[in-house]
Amino acid sequence: MASVALGFITLGLVTLGLVTLGSVPLETLVVLGLQAILLLLILGSIVFYLACIAVTWNFFRKAASNSSHHVDSVANQVSILVPICGLDAGAWENWTSLCHQQCDRYEILFGAVDSDDPAVPLLYELQKHYPDRVRIFTGLTPRGVNHKDSTLSYLLEQAQYDWLILADSDIQVAPDYIQTVISPLINGQIGMITCAFIARSPQHLGSAIASLGRCCDFIPSALIARAMDGGLRFAIGMTMALHRSTLEAAGGLHLNRIGSDYNLGKRVAAAGYRVELSHLIMESDTGNEPLQAVYQRELRWSRTIRFNRGNIYYTIAFCYGIVYCIPLLLLSGSPHWGIIVSIATLILRYGQAAIAMLSMGAPRLLPWLWVLPLRDCMSFGIWLAGCFGQQVFWRGRKLQIRKDGLISEL
Repeated sequence: MASVALGFITLGLVTLGLVTLGSVPLETLVVLGLQAILLLLILGSIVFYLACIAVTWNFFRKAASNSSHHVDSVANQVSILVPICGLDAGAWENWTSLCHQQCDRYEILFGAVDSDDPAVPLLYELQKHYPDRVRIFTGLTPRGVNHKDSTLSYLLEQAQYDWLILADSDIQVAPDYIQTVISPLINGQIGMITCAFIARSPQHLGSAIASLGRCCDFIPSALIARAMDGGLRFAIGMTMALHRSTLEAAGGLHLNRIGSDYNLGKRVAAAGYRVELSHLIMESDTGNEPLQAVYQRELRWSRTIRFNRGNIYYTIAFCYGIVYCIPLLLLSGSPHWGIIVSIATLILRYGQAAIAMLSMGAPRLLPWLWVLPLRDCMSFGIWLAGCFGQQVFWRGRKLQIRKDGLISEL
């Protein structure tokens, strides 16, 4: 397929060269130029899809082959730090899963900026059920514009143990969660473990759209970046596990930065530590979330990547093959070759998405594959909007991003 697309591109370029010597109308020249650009973008997308298949298959195949191996290092004395802002869908199930861990000595610290946060009453109910596990801190006056990291800074001061897990509040975990993310750190070869997340059984369109983006695009892209950079150079805020000394060596928490989790992973790697993506894919379902909320959150992520990765952000243009097939079909004077390219791209994209779902143990996402073209169009729109602008919405707050991801509140 790549050779076919390359042949079309070459044909387009040759045609353009002939046009400059002939008397072809300007309108035809413009159409041919647009076709060549679209074919180049589609070719890049085909390469991206193939790379996604390769890295996804390889990463999770190794996870399956290692699943029966015994873990020699036993995690113990762990503090889980969970910042709270609002009451998420399935909060009780998420939090109780943290309280049922195969670890002798650990604690869970929950913190909230607002003492009247709607999650606080449920947290105190949780503490009644698990008084030896749960500690709650509320009314934590923000120390910086990033309220999440501000809350974490308070919890870090109260944490009894030096093995740390910084976790989001909207995840549901298995009983071996602590062992899975902490044990690889104990021998000292890895400095940080981070986890990605999807919803494996979404019940609503918004959640399905969000999960498709994470499963079929974000995680494979992260694996490609891992392969190209020789390791991760960022972290994912859903779970970040590390030792307190590693956090200190990386410069600690930054309280006035957007995408501080992403940036923390980058700083841990820059400090000489290895950052690794866990084979454990977290479960996180956003429930009946509207598409507008998905759009605003992912636009924030998109602009975060732009400010943290610089010009690499613009190479994401080569990830939307299905989207480019639409104008290619409209511009094709002879529609047959445009249809062939489009069908080939569509089949490859659907194959890549299905492999990602099955590799991550999410077969119940397969019925949502019909939404994939909508997901890709939405992703393209978010990426395009992320190319411009410096403002994001985060938990009801409007923030301005400045150089290197520093933020101020509007």
